[in-house]
Amino acid sequence: MKDVSLRELTIGNDRALTVIAGPCQIESADHAQMIAGRMAESCAAVGAQYVFKASYDKANRTSLSGRRGIGMEAGLKVLEGVRTALGLPVLTDIHDAEQARVAATVVDVIQIPAFLCRQTDLLLAAGETGCAVNVKKGQFLAPWDMANVAAKVASTGNERIFLTERGVSFGYNTLVADMRSLPIMAKTGYPVIMDATHSVQQPGGQGGSSGGQREFAPAMARAAVSLGIAGVFIETHEDPDRAPSDGPNMVPLAEMPRLLETLMALDRIAKADPVRV
Repeated sequence: MKDVSLRELTIGNDRALTVIAGPCQIESADHAQMIAGRMAESCAAVGAQYVFKASYDKANRTSLSGRRGIGMEAGLKVLEGVRTALGLPVLTDIHDAEQARVAATVVDVIQIPAFLCRQTDLLLAAGETGCAVNVKKGQFLAPWDMANVAAKVASTGNERIFLTERGVSFGYNTLVADMRSLPIMAKTGYPVIMDATHSVQQPGGQGGSSGGQREFAPAMARAAVSLGIAGVFIETHEDPDRAPSDGPNMVPLAEMPRLLETLMALDRIAKADPVRV
């Protein structure tokens, strides 16, 4: 087992559950701090570790008209504000090697989007920053293929790596999540994360944008946490239907405290008797 230290947190498959949560897109400094503050309180109440996430640019929107975000410069200022004002570790995704170097001056975790998880230069650039690197498994990859992905990052001398499951393509506009992938990826020793919200996404399902089945996101989170994993990734918003991106698969912020309470109960049971494969 490889633990990853993140400020005051220690994240690993046998450690207390880590929740990576926040809005899909950064909307404003006030909005980010509101969600981060409420999530931090909810996680602290149940003993979960917490990392705030949000994106400054959604570079793979379904259509050209999709709202991409506030941009890198403004977005990193918002993330820095969350980090300093609330004392939280923060995560954001990048799309090219130069972004890795700039984002690393602000964030604690650099995330590699699923569509880019085999881009060698991007993985190397992320690893070379020394930041923790969360790689989302591509919708086109088998879970055992992620060992090669992790090896690319680790070749830089940086083994602060998370591997995230987010579903695999199944026909058109549909994803399915194979829970076997979690213990399979855990065999690498790296902390494994379940992306409960993107795994219920319906890519391009609304024609000009992606759809989703948010009602199933809690079920995905519960199933994954019951296996004993490092963390769960959940996008949340106070009004998902008005969110600029991924609203159909986001969990309403008001529902998060109850879900977290359930997840932590499952986490305690799972960690007491780990799955062995």
